[in-house]
Amino acid sequence: MKSILVHPPQQPIQSEIKLAASKSECNRALIINALTGFRSELSNISEARDSQTMLRLLGSEDFEADVIDAGTTMRFLTAYFAVTNQKKRMTGTPRMCERPIGILVDALRILGADIQYEKVEGYPPLLINGFNYSGNNELTMRGDVSSQYISALLLIAPALPAGLTIKLEGEVGSRPYIEMTLNQMAAFGIDYQANWETNVIHIPASRYKEAPYAIESDWSGASYWYSIVALANDAEVELLGLKKDSLQGDSAIAEIMSHLGVESIFTERGVLLRKTHAAPSIGWDFTACPDLAQTVAVCCALKDIPLSLTGIESLKIKETDRVLALQQELKKLGAELKEIETNHLYRVSRIADFPESTPSIHTYDDHRMAMAFAPVGMLHPIIIEEPGVVVKSYPGYWSDLAKVTTWEEL
Repeated sequence: MKSILVHPPQQPIQSEIKLAASKSECNRALIINALTGFRSELSNISEARDSQTMLRLLGSEDFEADVIDAGTTMRFLTAYFAVTNQKKRMTGTPRMCERPIGILVDALRILGADIQYEKVEGYPPLLINGFNYSGNNELTMRGDVSSQYISALLLIAPALPAGLTIKLEGEVGSRPYIEMTLNQMAAFGIDYQANWETNVIHIPASRYKEAPYAIESDWSGASYWYSIVALANDAEVELLGLKKDSLQGDSAIAEIMSHLGVESIFTERGVLLRKTHAAPSIGWDFTACPDLAQTVAVCCALKDIPLSLTGIESLKIKETDRVLALQQELKKLGAELKEIETNHLYRVSRIADFPESTPSIHTYDDHRMAMAFAPVGMLHPIIIEEPGVVVKSYPGYWSDLAKVTTWEEL
């Protein structure tokens, strides 16, 4: 499909949605299972392309490992292939090869990995030429770098002869993702010590124990349904497979959306979303949950609720520069995302009426742009270009959306 046109629903929304599995949990579980010798029983494996790519590459004996556009897959597999002494060429799409990986490679080299850059220093493609343990079992890293670098190292730490201690300097970004990694490791028998006052994490040398593990539904995917309920005139949606005490940092969407007019009622099956009163404005630090920023920004723009955002600088090195992409596309809705201070404070506000003609949203080869803007269709017709990008994390998104409103291919 080149584009789709989403129409506002013609009747109240009353639905239940079985969400896709969390690719964040799934990707971690896949690496851990590989380190158990593929002996663990994983259930509810994510159908997201990122996770299916991870699964395929873990089972492949090919020299070249093409992760396509999957950043987590690139980083986790780089660490896994290195510590398991494999020889691989790590590559991906042109955009993937523009996303930095130098911090992770530097850390792996300190531990004993032989990794070379094939083209540009600090970026894929990479040549992994094996591993000869250096004897170093301590690393110091900036805390505000991508949590995927830190998680990649934590996942392989038990396999190192002396384990690993990581000292994080400065503010720790996306801490919930680090905690998710540690909690999943614990589910497979790994003891760890994490002192969040000193930001020191210690993983002893150990072996993962095979164990059954059920992967939770995806809170990132849930965020788009929160936006749908917030924007629709009359809606009640039950999202299946979510847990109140989730490991996923994006479960913060429940609290965020309580300010935007959505109540969360946890049930035995998941969480029921109901409309309630919205606050006149909201401020949020997205450092721990940057993947929610696009959804919340679009929702606030449509509801004319001023939003102050911090903690979104990491969005500039995602599948696209998501800050710039938001700025470009929000303009089409009569809204703006503006940086107002040099300390990375941004604001979303309405600056004009919604246009009379149907806006066409460019998705920049970014799944979250497509899914964050589609809920606009609850109030106004909206065109989403290249809708197939959702396959990266939520392949069934459009079929699920069809349960609550109509859309057509253009």
